Amino acid sequence: MESKKLQEFNNYRERMNNKILTAPNNKIMKRIYNLDTITYQEGVLSSKTKELLGLVASMVLKCDDCIYYHLQQCHLSGVTTEEIMEVFGVANLVGGTIVIPHTRRALEFWEELSLPVRD
Repeated sequence: MESKKLQEFNNYRERMNNKILTAPNNKIMKRIYNLDTITYQEGVLSSKTKELLGLVASMVLKCDDCIYYHLQQCHLSGVTTEEIMEVFGVANLVGGTIVIPHTRRALEFWEELSLPVRD
């Protein structure tokens, strides 16, 4: 069972994405969403590597929603906590100390993702 925070994030994201994608005359947004989907598929770089890159970029750009999304994808890809901590280091080096608050929230979210699944 997902934590409340994780559930709220996923429900909100799904609800709003559906609204965006079903809006009339929305060809550009549909293409952007499609491009995003195909970008993270397996290629020369693995999906796992691409998600780690997406996480670093999201942290440097200071987008918590993007950080949470990429953390979930990293978790599903089998990324370890040790790998996440290294990624946090890269993001903070590249982005500077302004990234620290996002790192705190990212670690909290990662810990929630890593909680044992309860029935």
